[in-house]
Amino acid sequence: MARLVIAALYQFVPLVDPAALAIRLKSLGRQFGLKGTLLLATEGINGTIAGSPLAVDAIIAALRAWSGVDDGLSLKLAFDHSPPFHRFKVQVKAEIVTMGLPGLDIGATRGTYVEPGDWNRLINDPSVIVIDTRNDYEVSIGSFAGAENPGLNSFRSFPTWLENRLASGSVDRVAMFCTGGIRCEKATAWARHLRVREVYHLKGGILKYLEDTPEEHSLWRGECFVFDERVSVGHRLEKGAYTLCRGCRRPVGPAERASSQYEEGVSCPHCHNETSPVQKARFAERRRQVELAESKSDCHIGMSQSQAHHTPEKS
Repeated sequence: MARLVIAALYQFVPLVDPAALAIRLKSLGRQFGLKGTLLLATEGINGTIAGSPLAVDAIIAALRAWSGVDDGLSLKLAFDHSPPFHRFKVQVKAEIVTMGLPGLDIGATRGTYVEPGDWNRLINDPSVIVIDTRNDYEVSIGSFAGAENPGLNSFRSFPTWLENRLASGSVDRVAMFCTGGIRCEKATAWARHLRVREVYHLKGGILKYLEDTPEEHSLWRGECFVFDERVSVGHRLEKGAYTLCRGCRRPVGPAERASSQYEEGVSCPHCHNETSPVQKARFAERRRQVELAESKSDCHIGMSQSQAHHTPEKS
């Protein structure tokens, strides 16, 4: 099979007529056989797509030709020989990353980008409060040393958490980070809206930091959860030790997989007591069907981990 390009992209930009752009992108997707998801809103673009180099180039060109989109489009490319998605979707939403604040002007209020090479110096400054803007299950397997964990179940909870955090004491300098940069970029806009004096965010997110920073100089501890078939990565973006529980979609490491409560495709220590016997039986049957499809070299909806838990807005 020919090598496919996998493109993760986003940009906060006032988007002119996202519904019309959606029609154009859907047409290109059908024409070139693209897979993946694109989210459009008046605040910008977010998504991950997979296809031939020609197909991906056509989508990127169409985006950059649209009024409002410019060279600020964040674009990360990867390559594989099998499609990580089963279909192509273009959706118009209120927000491209859901924080419950669709009217926030990200471009005008976002914080200051910090390059990975300058990140260590910033977060080593004791006057800087470092905040991990990801969900709790992501933070549980790795984060920057000393970073605050808001304990989020959903990014929607972040605005209220930050308001409460600021009310608890004086906060003048804040540095935020997330997986690929989109969540922390929006979070910095909210922090500046709340009148935090200095607000920074890691350009390119954790992934760019892990790619660029030598391990011996790194302040990252653990692994980074990713929304694709790798599940977690470490330095140099090498595949990590975690897999995905099919019962609850949480990452599970070697110790959890050794537990008597772990059954591949069914449950793990996090969810063993949360699902009923009927649900476990359904999950077990799904796993059996996946194994059967794999034995026949066939494709099954349950085979792709990225399809099972990928949502572009969690970049």
